[in-house]
Amino acid sequence: MNIQLKFSFSIAVLLVFILVHLLIGSTAISLADYWNSFVNYDATNTNHLIAHDLRVPRMMTAIIAGAGLSLAGLLMQTIFYNPLAEPNILGVSTGSSLFVALFLMTGVSFFTSDWGLISSALLGAFLFGMLILFFARFVRSHGSLLLIGIMLGSFSAAFISIIQTWSDAHQLKLFTLWTMGSLQQVTYSQLPILLILSLVGIVASFFLIKALNALVLGQENAAILGVNSKQTRMIAILIASVLTGIITAFCGPIAFIGIAVPNLVKLVFKTQNHRILIAGSLIFGSVFMLFCDSVVQAIATSVIVPINAITSMIGAPFVIYIILKRWS
Repeated sequence: MNIQLKFSFSIAVLLVFILVHLLIGSTAISLADYWNSFVNYDATNTNHLIAHDLRVPRMMTAIIAGAGLSLAGLLMQTIFYNPLAEPNILGVSTGSSLFVALFLMTGVSFFTSDWGLISSALLGAFLFGMLILFFARFVRSHGSLLLIGIMLGSFSAAFISIIQTWSDAHQLKLFTLWTMGSLQQVTYSQLPILLILSLVGIVASFFLIKALNALVLGQENAAILGVNSKQTRMIAILIASVLTGIITAFCGPIAFIGIAVPNLVKLVFKTQNHRILIAGSLIFGSVFMLFCDSVVQAIATSVIVPINAITSMIGAPFVIYIILKRWS
């Protein structure tokens, strides 16, 4: 099957999963209900409320989150020459978690609200992203920068553990629910922010295609081709940090998307051309997240199942397969 057919099939699969995601759930909502909820919205109609205010924003959030995290993972794997690199490895997600934990401890009511959690998570992601960029200016080795990111993540995790011991039951519950990850908290008023910032990162990544393709050949060959490896690395880290930060802020930390999906795309398309890999990661990431959240909606009839649990159950075995395939 050639690349065009693979892309056509992938887009068809994406459309199918969008439909499945919209139709699945504890309440049966027909396509006619969705149409009427936009054309003739009735706030007293339960089906209209569920379709318009809950399921459509959740579906769009799943697409944005899956695409953004997959692209961030692809960028990390390319610049670090490591198929197991992911956005979280630089400590951006842990930075978000640290600031959420810190602000929840203040007792200020604003920080316990949705916008308060989002603001604190965004601030943490931004500061840790800037910190990584600062180190990237002085560290030449990819491995050293990777270790710095891991150490920052470990420091943050240790600090979070200390904060949790001082938290009361209500604060601890709020923080724990946020760390589980969820796509159902994003509303229509929040969607434009998530969408615009994610689109900025996605569009910016397409301007790096030539440089990323050159980096695959190694830093020396990239330099011969006129590519500034250090500059490319910093821009890629910035894009990955923005994407990871904004998605983590709105949805909480979500595991394994950034590792599993880019590797799956490489297996399917069998190419190192980042024009194909970026587009493939966006599509496959959306499909993967829609599938995982459809599973959540199918089994979570009376209890809340964290999206992290499903992404980990599916993603972890695939990552083990990648490790065995690459290094066995």
